[in-house]
Amino acid sequence: MKTSTRIPVPGTYNFRDVGGLPAVTGTVRSGVLFRSDGLHRLGEAGKAELRELGVGIVIDLRDENESRYMPDDLDGLDVEVLQLPVFEGSGASQGAAGISLDALYARIVTQHAPVVVSALREIAGAGERSVVVHCTAGKDRTGVVVALALRAVGVDREAVIDDYARTEANLAGDWLEHMVRLVGTYGVADTPALRTLMGGSPREAIEGMLDEVERAHGSVREYLLAAGLSLGELAALEALLIDPS
Repeated sequence: MKTSTRIPVPGTYNFRDVGGLPAVTGTVRSGVLFRSDGLHRLGEAGKAELRELGVGIVIDLRDENESRYMPDDLDGLDVEVLQLPVFEGSGASQGAAGISLDALYARIVTQHAPVVVSALREIAGAGERSVVVHCTAGKDRTGVVVALALRAVGVDREAVIDDYARTEANLAGDWLEHMVRLVGTYGVADTPALRTLMGGSPREAIEGMLDEVERAHGSVREYLLAAGLSLGELAALEALLIDPS
């Protein structure tokens, strides 16, 4: 199954173009919607790559503490930045509380539906500007928002799930080891559960989120409509993302 393509943007581990995924009425356009981990290490080489990709909008789903500790390195770029904290604290920061990915994703789609709608509304209105959606890992908050956006425009469900599951391999190694050491300085023990929470992307996690939305609302589109997205905005999102040819 086709999954999004990782782009080796300097300073990132999980920067990907969701273009090429199959949908009911065509395929997702390339160069329109990107997803990423944090953008705080870009440097001049990374920023040059974002210019080359035509990025004009950055949707940052991190909370205020994360953004302050690891501010996006966007100086000199002509970009609009939208801060949309999906919940207070990343999945990694919840490690000591023993929260699961299922519980995190349920929190996003129930408690933070207006933020999800705001992100999709911004994407739908992007025009000629490419959009990057990111958080710290580009996995949980970004994964849920991107999955909902893709399912809203008819992208194949299995392709969306496969795309989410790909994240784990991108974060394995240096990124995950750094984050484990970082949370360890706050007294959070290095356990398999913590590593899954921070760097894992098991298929059943995103499947469970989609199942819950569909049980409660019938479809992702109906969920988004109930949360405040309009039919016109859904149509605009589909026109932007889907190439019918």
